[in-house]
Amino acid sequence: MMPAVPELATARLRMRGWRPGDFDDFAAVFSDEQHCRYIGASCTREEAWRRFAVTVGHWCLRGFGPWAVERLDTGVFVGSVGLWMPERWPELELGYWLSPGQLGHGFATEAAGAARDHAYRVLKRGRLVSFIHPDNLASQAVAARLGAVIEDTTVLKGIPCQRWRHPEPD
Repeated sequence: MMPAVPELATARLRMRGWRPGDFDDFAAVFSDEQHCRYIGASCTREEAWRRFAVTVGHWCLRGFGPWAVERLDTGVFVGSVGLWMPERWPELELGYWLSPGQLGHGFATEAAGAARDHAYRVLKRGRLVSFIHPDNLASQAVAARLGAVIEDTTVLKGIPCQRWRHPEPD
């Protein structure tokens, strides 16, 4: 049974559970080879459906997961931000990706800050990381704006990535 996904709001964004109607936007992101090179590579629509199902199912299995993010003013789909910890993942990760047309507005930082606050205040989690590809400068900038620092470099699913450690809650 699908748990109720808490809805979060920031000054400009709504973070909510995924809906069937979100799939077209989700699949469009993952069809763009250049744009999704740091979030698991491009894929077919059929493969995107499986990724979408995993994203939605993460909430059922863990009680937390990535939110669908939309603009409050227009309802336009922005991307996905939230908590990620599939089986054998080394630590609870704060992850984020945006649709190509939504970059450069500070949405990732805004939503990731809200997700991190939720993890600390509501879920009572005290340690979060973001695993970021060494070439993904935009994602590194978001992590740095949130106060995270590079802790080390590791390999996940055969890909080197930096482990950015977020500050613990006050």
